[in-house]
Amino acid sequence: MTLRLGLCSVTLRHLDVAGVLKAAADAGLECVEWGGDVHVPAGDEAVAADVRAATEKAGLAVASYGSYYRAGHTDPAAFGGVLRSAVRLGAPRIRIWAGATGTEETAPEGRAAVVADTRRAAALAADAGIQLAYEFHRNTLTDGADRTLRLLDEIGRPDVRTYWQPPLDVHDVDALAGLDSLIDRVAAAHAFSWWPATTQHPLSFRAALWRAALDRLRGPGQPLDVLLEFVPDDDERVLAREARTLRSLSAR
Repeated sequence: MTLRLGLCSVTLRHLDVAGVLKAAADAGLECVEWGGDVHVPAGDEAVAADVRAATEKAGLAVASYGSYYRAGHTDPAAFGGVLRSAVRLGAPRIRIWAGATGTEETAPEGRAAVVADTRRAAALAADAGIQLAYEFHRNTLTDGADRTLRLLDEIGRPDVRTYWQPPLDVHDVDALAGLDSLIDRVAAAHAFSWWPATTQHPLSFRAALWRAALDRLRGPGQPLDVLLEFVPDDDERVLAREARTLRSLSAR
């Protein structure tokens, strides 16, 4: 599939919507994942509609709605607001989270709640033509590639997939092995360069990892979104440089 390069608005949460769009357009990016933390609060349909219009006017696409809904943990009624915002935003995908604790820390009944709630939310989203994808993250049930596969198999819905990003403190070879195992279930990727832990670097710092990851993510089918999620110091002035690096690493 081809790769569509974009930006997560959470990267520049200190800017308003217009500022995020200008930074993304100036950097030559194609789409934006709008976050529910600042720019598109869940349930505020008027804001979502305005952000959609502004995004389209800027010549960009809405990649997805980055919600903070935690399946099996957040009040289930809250998903209604998430879904309404995603619909008004024109988002084809909603990012959700697989609970609020890691696999080993989650009791069987907690895991069952995540599975049941995800299925419920996915059915509601499907009625609106929207897919779900889990954040691939520690302290959730997607805290590893094999664990994510197990969870997705339990969910048993092709319209529930996962994001991918390099796990913290995992060396390139192991991160790529995890991606290989997930490759057919990946809906999008969050691109950043942290090492060690959350120490931020330019994307070029882990160029070998990202070149290999992007090569794996490219293949037949619909475009797959690769979204810059964090840049050093969350500084919009380096976004154009990071976007150039991402384009260079994704080029064949």
